[in-house]
Amino acid sequence: MNRTRRLTLLSATVLLSQGFAADVTNQDLQSLRDWFNSKRLVTVKELGGQLSISGDVHAELQSTTETKNGERQRGRGSPLTSPNGTWDVEFNLNIDYRTERSWVAGRMRFDNDAGVVTDHVSKGTFGKIKVDRAYFGYRFVDHDQHTADAEIGRRGMSYIFDSKLQFASNFDGVNVKDSYAFETVGDFYYQLGAFIIDERVSRAGYIGETGLLNIAHTGFYAKYSLVDWNTKHNPEKTPHQFDFIISQVLLGYKFIPVILDRPIELYIAGIYNHRARKLEVSDHKLANAAGYTGFKIGQTKIAGDWSFETCYQVVQAQSMPSFDNNGIGMGGSVNHTFYYKKGKDKKGKESLVPTTRKNAEGNVNYQGFFLNLQYLLTNNINIFQQWQQSVTLDDDIGPFRRFKQYEIDFIYLF
Repeated sequence: MNRTRRLTLLSATVLLSQGFAADVTNQDLQSLRDWFNSKRLVTVKELGGQLSISGDVHAELQSTTETKNGERQRGRGSPLTSPNGTWDVEFNLNIDYRTERSWVAGRMRFDNDAGVVTDHVSKGTFGKIKVDRAYFGYRFVDHDQHTADAEIGRRGMSYIFDSKLQFASNFDGVNVKDSYAFETVGDFYYQLGAFIIDERVSRAGYIGETGLLNIAHTGFYAKYSLVDWNTKHNPEKTPHQFDFIISQVLLGYKFIPVILDRPIELYIAGIYNHRARKLEVSDHKLANAAGYTGFKIGQTKIAGDWSFETCYQVVQAQSMPSFDNNGIGMGGSVNHTFYYKKGKDKKGKESLVPTTRKNAEGNVNYQGFFLNLQYLLTNNINIFQQWQQSVTLDDDIGPFRRFKQYEIDFIYLF
């Protein structure tokens, strides 16, 4: 590639990134991330570092069923306008630059509903172009058995911290990670982060995770995380909105059995919210625990590869914030949290209205499972399928709900 073509490519990249800057929450599926991150098919060396550009195009179909106290919440005959079937078109552009001790990463995301314009009315969406990854880092300790990194910026919290249930939120902040490799013990690490929750009221959150990987070369690993959302006095109108200080213990085992010659991972985790209290909305009892267990077999790297994962989840009503639930959830036709729902105050203005034991909802108080199946048709085309379903865990709290969803996603990565 000559100098003129390199300059043209870099100029186009800068213009594209400036035009598409915005904010969004991370919505990627955990089971696809390893495959996405392993692909960097266009590489340009410049200025002593390495610039990598990659992207992916999705064509997605979701078929969803939701019921509340036996009443349909989607499709014809439902009280809301959410459809049963949805088609999405998605395009993601990843830009990464790395030097010997530093790196920067960004991603522009285009995720719109499919549809056409009829009689000047759009049946699809065309403007949801956002940035969900924009951060840089520096390695300030770089030894054979000891490394330490610091990163600042935005990305999904689940890109940094490990959970099948938590960390659906943005991580807009600073994270420091310190890692040590011990020959006979395993790979030990800890990381600490601070992130912005609401800049309008100067509310920040704090999170940490520590773990020991490949313990004694057996394939076992153990991780513990603690996240604090309750860092500032809550307003009187929303006193329980951030009543969450959450611990998670995660245990797992990775191995490759000779008979299958495919990697297998088994995992189990428990979650506990230390800040929960017995309230009327929780039927005057603590409902502050959650957990999940599952396994994954196979991996997707080259054409013909496949992987399968299943996970069972149990989530009590006070165990985590609805907005940070990264698990199955209970669908999205009603945008309620457990403690509050959208309503109007005495003056008729839109406001958050406290829920009661009878109407409390949110993406909590459920048990359910998901099944994921991936198949690489070619080195670049991935066919992803998912079935997930959940049902109310404690029918003494809130309405009785059911949620089912099938998704098929055709993905081309370049």
